[in-house]
Formats: sequence, C-alpha cells, structure tokens
Amino acid sequence: MKQEALLFSFDDHAGLLVAGVDEVGRGPLAGDVVAAAVILDPARPVAGLNDSKKLSEAQRDALCPVIIASARAWAVARASVAEIDGLNILQASLLAMTRAVHALGVQPEFVYVDGNRCPKWNYQSQAVVKGDSRIAAIAAASIIAKVTRDRELVALDAVYPGYGLARHKGYPTPEHLQALMTLGLTPIHRRSFAPVANALRLAGPDGTLTS
Repeated sequence: MKQEALLFSFDDHAGLLVAGVDEVGRGPLAGDVVAAAVILDPARPVAGLNDSKKLSEAQRDALCPVIIASARAWAVARASVAEIDGLNILQASLLAMTRAVHALGVQPEFVYVDGNRCPKWNYQSQAVVKGDSRIAAIAAASIIAKVTRDRELVALDAVYPGYGLARHKGYPTPEHLQALMTLGLTPIHRRSFAPVANALRLAGPDGTLTS
C-alpha cells in the first residue's frame, strides 16, 4: 500500500477540481485515437489504479465500471481516421484529449495531461511524462480509454475479418502487416502511416489489391 501511495503522490493541486486526461491508439495502423478525461471523487477512492498498459485485460475490465461509478465526472472522445490522416497523429491525439475534457459534465479547474505537451486550450494544465503511472486521474482516464478502444476494435474485427483486429487492436503486428498485403485496405486504416501507405501503392482506387 505504501508503494501505491507513492505512485500517485505527484499532485500539488489538491485544492482544485482536478481532471486527468489520456489517449489510447497513437501507434495502431487502424481505428480512431480515443481519449478519456476523468475527475475523481476524493471521497470515493478507486483501489488498484495504474497505467492501463500495466494492467491485464481482466483488471482493466473490472476497474472501468468502478471508475465510472465513482468519478465525479468522466467523458470519452476521439479523433477519427480522417482527422488523423489530415492533421497527423500528434495533433489528432491532442484534439481527442481536448474534446474529452470539454465533454466533462463538470468542468475542471486544473487538468493533468499524460505526455510531454498540453493541448492549446484555456485550462490551467500540466503535462506529466508517464502520468498514467503517477497521477490517479490520468491512470483512471487511461483505463477508460483503453477499454473503450479495445472493445471497438473487437467489434470492428467482425466488420473487417481477416486482419486480426480483435487480437492486436490495430497495431502493426506481423499478422496485420501480412493481412494488409494480402487483403488490402479498409476504411478504418490510416493511410498516412507508412505500412498502410506502402499497401496503398499496390491497391486499386477502392483500397483493394489489384491482381
């Protein structure tokens, strides 16, 4: 328990209404980038919070509804594949995080942002590198965003079979790269990403491979 307390001791804005925001999905070749924002309730602490990447799928699935039920406010937002290709993945990620914070039912007085930069907005905020391992509200946001996006990719696997989306969630695994070369592209693939662009060179106008 002492180690867990130290994990989230990086918070010198305890007197303000504080939100944490994080995004998931910068690295995949397919799907939206999804962000979540959370304002935790100090009177209803959530045990077991951590960076979503350090938790198992079962742990994330168990924690997500607890966070939602316990938080003062939470919201999920996204930037689409078209926005990723039009803006670049960094700007799309910042856009998704901005949308998530704006969507909170209670507006925060201070926002912790996972990473090394904050979006251009009017909130008092601080970027925290590896914030999902240091700030409880960011950890909570990372869990909601991860669970949301993973479930969406599982659903998309049924729409676009053969790519293994339910297993790799759109990341550039050997299975996914091979599927791109054999099956071609889908509407959810990010054409600005190099492996997808390489497959596009072999594809016809509709994104399917030509013979």
